[in-house]
Amino acid sequence: MRWHEVTVHTTEEAIEMISNFIHELGAGGVSIEESGTLNKQRDTSLGQWYELPLNDIPEGRAVIKGYFSEGTEMKDIMESLQRSVAQLTEFDIDTGNPTYELKEVDDEDWANAWKQYFKPLRISERLTIKPTWEEYSPQEEELIIELDPGMAFGTGTHATTSLCLKTLEKVIQGGEDVIDVGTGSGVLAIAAAKLGAKHVLAVDLDPVAVSSATENARLNGMDNDITVKLSDLLGVLQESASGDASAALGVKIPVQVVVANILAEIILLFVKDVYDVLAEGGTYVVSGIIQSKQKDVEQGLTAVGFTVTESYEDQDWVVIIARKL
Repeated sequence: MRWHEVTVHTTEEAIEMISNFIHELGAGGVSIEESGTLNKQRDTSLGQWYELPLNDIPEGRAVIKGYFSEGTEMKDIMESLQRSVAQLTEFDIDTGNPTYELKEVDDEDWANAWKQYFKPLRISERLTIKPTWEEYSPQEEELIIELDPGMAFGTGTHATTSLCLKTLEKVIQGGEDVIDVGTGSGVLAIAAAKLGAKHVLAVDLDPVAVSSATENARLNGMDNDITVKLSDLLGVLQESASGDASAALGVKIPVQVVVANILAEIILLFVKDVYDVLAEGGTYVVSGIIQSKQKDVEQGLTAVGFTVTESYEDQDWVVIIARKL
């Protein structure tokens, strides 16, 4: 089978939004290649090592490729993609004067090529991400998250995801009901469950993400610990208000922890919903925030009653811990 390959040369800052645009346009898969520079600061405090291909992509730049099945009308796809990317400047997201390419490729040229670069990665003291196709012998006390991202991004290697994973390790004490908003591949939901959460509700508005998260929960033997739903927080609140929805949701509203790894502009749209779904004393772990947007998000959190208690940074990205006191 042949595919249309769309290539966008852009910045690392714009990766998540542009990848999402390509998914929404109906891509059968998306691959991302960041700069292979050795100058990039990386966390090696726990002995992590990074197996990345050296390449000629300048530091701070990225190459995103989307694949559309043969017969897709690509003229409309390209025009829609370019319009969406152009609008990112309105949200102060630097796309770096992106350029676009379009060509046809055979499926064997891309479908599995990216897997050679996704290796087991020690994220924190206890959590390690392991692709399902890799062999790995864990150390004592090491929690292994088996992951096959499929078409939903979220391997755990992006700074925002690793920040959330490290923070969840600090926040989860055991026995909490947790909601993962915008679950993607389900990596944060799986981590929360493995760290001892009583139950995790993972929600996403993307059917591809819901399918991926459901499968990854199964691969980790967490079917009984994680409920995956096609929904947003407003839908969850409405369902919980309609009666005893704990069986359908898997968690009892209000919950003790909410985690969201979504861009700042989206986060600000449902801050009040998060506050309403959290129990008194509950914790909100929120990331996907570029440093320039940190104050905006913190102001949005405090405006509805949250107390911002901590924040951590990695590669210009921020995770914020807020509490409902």
